[in-house]
Amino acid sequence: MLLEIRNLTIEAGGNRPILRDVALSVARGEVVGLVGESGSGKSTIARAVLRLLPQNAAARGQVLVEGQDVLSLDDGGLRSLRAATVSMIYQDPRSSLNPVRRIGDFLTERMVHTLGRGRKEARGRALELLAAVGMRDPELRMRQYPHELSGGMLQRVVIAAALAADPALLLADEATSALDVTTQAETLALLRGVQAERELGMLFITHDLHLAAAYCDRIYVLYAGTVVESRPASALFADPRHPYTAGLLACTPELGDPRPIKPIPGRPPSLDDAFAGCPFAPRCAHAVAACASSPPPSVAVEGGSAACHLIKEEAPAC
Repeated sequence: MLLEIRNLTIEAGGNRPILRDVALSVARGEVVGLVGESGSGKSTIARAVLRLLPQNAAARGQVLVEGQDVLSLDDGGLRSLRAATVSMIYQDPRSSLNPVRRIGDFLTERMVHTLGRGRKEARGRALELLAAVGMRDPELRMRQYPHELSGGMLQRVVIAAALAADPALLLADEATSALDVTTQAETLALLRGVQAERELGMLFITHDLHLAAAYCDRIYVLYAGTVVESRPASALFADPRHPYTAGLLACTPELGDPRPIKPIPGRPPSLDDAFAGCPFAPRCAHAVAACASSPPPSVAVEGGSAACHLIKEEAPAC
């Protein structure tokens, strides 16, 4: 397994952990979606893979990348992981770029100072990458500054930078949320094409369950730092088993669907909110007494699992 997270719990103050007993996996050549509302802990999982956590964060469990536990790597091992094995595409491409440095400097700096390539070789590689991500006139773009490029062009630059070291695992953290619909579609097609061509494993983080269902092979649904459902995308979209998953689908508008949007009542819990049972219980229309008093068990369902007191475990297929 390319990425395997086992029982990951991260605490950084507050009455509850940021993440609690999270388990997920990504195989080589697989696109895995991570879905949930803002504040559910999606970005924290991605940052844990690179061990980019706050100084006051205490992490327990394992984050295995190609069998190595990231949480126990020494400084040299961590630098090697970040340089050559795992790359991350952040939500806002402008936040990844220095506004007073040219695009060419941004793309070649990592290759020269981290990967040890000569400047001429790094420049040639940067031009190849810009062409590979569909950037017109790469020579011109190398000489330009970030403010001279559109949002879609900057996203292509950031994707090119993420591919510079030929990583095995790509973390895409809301990589298209700041783009218009047309540019978003182009960027998603580009990412999927590059991922398939290079057989990368990808953790695709989004708040849009419909997008994840169309784009990913498997999906993990996260709520209040806990995985509440994990299944193949097609099965989860067709028959969501956890009430939170069903709520996310019901509150997302679809073109041509006359049914009214049904927002999930209430608000997600903050880190200051403590709970003994299911974190979704206060917002769940189906909650029973057990939901408030004890954590729900993880129950086997078609193709995966869901954590809910109301779900009966399914018999394995013959």
